[in-house]
Amino acid sequence: MLVLTRWVLSHKLIVTIFWITMTVVAFAAVSRATNALSVNFNAPGQEAYETNLTVARSYGLDTSKPPIVLVATVPPGMSIDSPAVSGQLSGVIDQVDTAVPGARVVSYLSTHDPSFISHDGRTTYILVSSPSAAQPTGFDSSPALDTIQHAVSGVQVGGAPVHVSGIAALSNSERGGGVSVLVEVLIGSVGALIVLAFVFGSFISLTPLVMAAVAIPNTFLLVWGLTTITEISVIVEFLVALIGLGVAIDYSLLIVVRWREERAAGYANAEAVERAMETAGHSVVFSGTTVAIGLLAMVTLPIPALRSIGYGGMLIPVVSVLVALTLLPVILATIGPRLDWPRFRSEAHVSRAWSNWAHFVVRRRWLALLASVLVLGALLIPAARLNPGNPSVDSLATTGDAYDGLVALERSGIGTGPLTPIEVLVTEGSPPALETRLASIDGVRTVVPQLQASRPGGSSSLLTVIPSTDVNSDGGRAILSRVDQVAHQGPELASVGGAAAANRDSTDAIYGNFPLMIAVLTVITFLLLVRAFRSIILPLKAVVLNLVSVGATWGILSLVWQSGYGSREIWGVQATGAVTSWVPLMVFAFLFGLSMDYEVFILARMREEYDRTNRTDEAVIEGIGRTGRLVTGGALILFLSFISLSTAPSNDVKMVATGLAAGILLDATVVRALLVPAAVSLMGAWNWWLPKPMVRLLRVAHAPTRDEVMPAVVGVETE
Repeated sequence: MLVLTRWVLSHKLIVTIFWITMTVVAFAAVSRATNALSVNFNAPGQEAYETNLTVARSYGLDTSKPPIVLVATVPPGMSIDSPAVSGQLSGVIDQVDTAVPGARVVSYLSTHDPSFISHDGRTTYILVSSPSAAQPTGFDSSPALDTIQHAVSGVQVGGAPVHVSGIAALSNSERGGGVSVLVEVLIGSVGALIVLAFVFGSFISLTPLVMAAVAIPNTFLLVWGLTTITEISVIVEFLVALIGLGVAIDYSLLIVVRWREERAAGYANAEAVERAMETAGHSVVFSGTTVAIGLLAMVTLPIPALRSIGYGGMLIPVVSVLVALTLLPVILATIGPRLDWPRFRSEAHVSRAWSNWAHFVVRRRWLALLASVLVLGALLIPAARLNPGNPSVDSLATTGDAYDGLVALERSGIGTGPLTPIEVLVTEGSPPALETRLASIDGVRTVVPQLQASRPGGSSSLLTVIPSTDVNSDGGRAILSRVDQVAHQGPELASVGGAAAANRDSTDAIYGNFPLMIAVLTVITFLLLVRAFRSIILPLKAVVLNLVSVGATWGILSLVWQSGYGSREIWGVQATGAVTSWVPLMVFAFLFGLSMDYEVFILARMREEYDRTNRTDEAVIEGIGRTGRLVTGGALILFLSFISLSTAPSNDVKMVATGLAAGILLDATVVRALLVPAAVSLMGAWNWWLPKPMVRLLRVAHAPTRDEVMPAVVGVETE
């Protein structure tokens, strides 16, 4: 680290010109980078994916997305099957056919199936499946949605409007109030500046924001480069902007605080920069590495979109670390002292408030341990009930035309099933026989008569099963399972597809590989931290506490979104019944790495103080006293960044923001400020033990032997 710092300080002009040039180019490329991102979220190799792919090739239909559902309710005294109303419905269908060539339109008029009409005869629905040639346009999108909405705008049936509903319409019906990623970054930056001004009390508080302004666009530039090689999920856009803001500020914050501390100790500015980079810079490298590993572990998952988030998101900490290790030392060595004015705060002494807090925790270590365990344990209970999947359709909107259509379906007794049909592709056997068996399944409203298409060596038939309720609900998932059984156990060769089945399959694939992801992540992180802390106990504790912290955050997600405790009051969204399948995974990957940031910041300082004093409790008090304000400030900045992310229009992004914001706050308070110091104090000198074989294997400096830490077991260690 010292060699790199001295090289950077010897080539200040080169480093500065390089980052200015790269940043100018990067800002010019941001819009192109975001436009190159993909919204595909498929699970190749899974049955539903392959079925939908075959349907697209044979029938020209995109069954990977739920259909658009047109809903009409005529006034009392009128009936859907009356000649006048039927004629108007026929006109609506003609308009849709004209507006979206190649779409499949299924209705009462095409099937004469009474299940398309409510029992009172006043409400009906029309299913519109988009042609497969159309390209998706965003989260929960349907390519034909805007076109159909325009085509039927103002059209009436029996004097009543035709509502355009469906999953895509509901998901997009309330998104006009969302703000852009740029606005979210600005909101987060304003909050960060306030926190930094409080932490530093001088104009040096602007420096971390400058680092973020360099790191974020350069990360987008690298992401754009990746899009030329492979698809990168559009989710990366939000993560680069907001997590990039928080991480870049965090790393700069750590280094600047240590630089001020060294200057307060009497070192000349250049030497203070070098000493800060030797200590805090070293911690930044390990912190950035753990965040990157947390994201890179996602490449073990079978979903291309999630893998792309892994190696796309990995660039966030990598670029932030590079900026902190190169550009930041140049600024500190040149204009740093002039920026560090008027210095309302000094780093000459430890924070009195945080030192007093650490003294309290050390004196009441068992009480602190019990309190933190109770809080985390209480949150792990709802985490065990977390249901990854698709949120229920009732939670997607509360106002708008699509919502009115949904309400009309529910009030008429038809139910929400038409929004999530199940597709069954029959390639061998008797489609009519399978159709009869599927129609007799409990919970199936009807089976739409089959479409037929030729294929090499024969023909295939497509059956559309319409359930009585939303397949994303508990009852709907049971219906999907029964359809699976009937389709696979009969003499016919059949496979199950559709959007709901595809989501079910991708969820199974994600969490089927999840243990592998955890194993890869924990083993690599453990080995890195053993090397960093020269201990086997501290890394083990760090990994375990991180897993517990993430589990508790899952509990918050379950309470807020799945059970609805807060989602309606804050965002106007009722209980979703499920947390979008990829959200818990995303929260895990990012939070594991971000939480480890604070673990490294705190424990690295404790390790440093223990090496100096050989006293564990003193190391705990000094470590918390020196890093408490830093960790709290960094966590608050990340919290504000994620809160601004929650203003995004997508409920899925809101869920991610909620999980990350709550997780960071929980981790910085209950875990890092309470549980970690209590646990380290209780473990005594055992914290610093590293077996001799690992000392030799990892080539680290001397660590206490087992005999040297034995006094801690019997309480002989004097603090």
